[in-house]
Amino acid sequence: MNSAAPQTILVVDDHPLFRKGVIQLIQAVPEFRFVGEAPSGTEGVALARALQPDMILLDLNMKGMNGVEVLKAIKDDGLDSRVIMLTVSDQAEDLIAALQAGADGYLLKDMEPEDLMQQLGEAARGKITISARLTQLLVASLREKSRPASLAEAGLTEQENRILEHLVDGKSNKLIAKDMGIAEGTVKVHIKHLLKKLNLRSRVEAAVWADRCRRQVKP
Repeated sequence: MNSAAPQTILVVDDHPLFRKGVIQLIQAVPEFRFVGEAPSGTEGVALARALQPDMILLDLNMKGMNGVEVLKAIKDDGLDSRVIMLTVSDQAEDLIAALQAGADGYLLKDMEPEDLMQQLGEAARGKITISARLTQLLVASLREKSRPASLAEAGLTEQENRILEHLVDGKSNKLIAKDMGIAEGTVKVHIKHLLKKLNLRSRVEAAVWADRCRRQVKP
């Protein structure tokens, strides 16, 4: 990984056995540092606020406060943690709901342990992480007539195009602001505008759409 300091990780999941298994995997990798676990959404939000970890692994279907509700609360608090959904659900509506709420990735619990840790490593490096078999679901959801067919048709400003490139790289608003020398609030405004132009509701959808457009123009 690029950073010398281990990535701190919080695990929020209401299944004790699965939670313990994931924690063991994390603790076996020097690049990660496990800092806390929560068996419910409410406790997860409280720990996220207290610990402000680099990454949060979040279950989707939990009793009481579900994963999307936890995600929205974390994002509303302005925490810069990367939130990766780790769930059994491979339903398109769950994937889209999580991404629209601000998830930085969506992984399935039936992944091989080695693949999961590889994906978490990619997430720590700022990459978008979506289980391979779900990528086509996301691509299919982006095929709407009301959406621009290419980057050229999108009508984005030069600044919006630059920010879109950073989104493809999976960078947070804070990192984009630092790289571009502008305020974080300005980045948020530009992202809001470009999402409206693209008829999209999440930064991950925008990144996947832009990456697909770039692949289509390659010879």
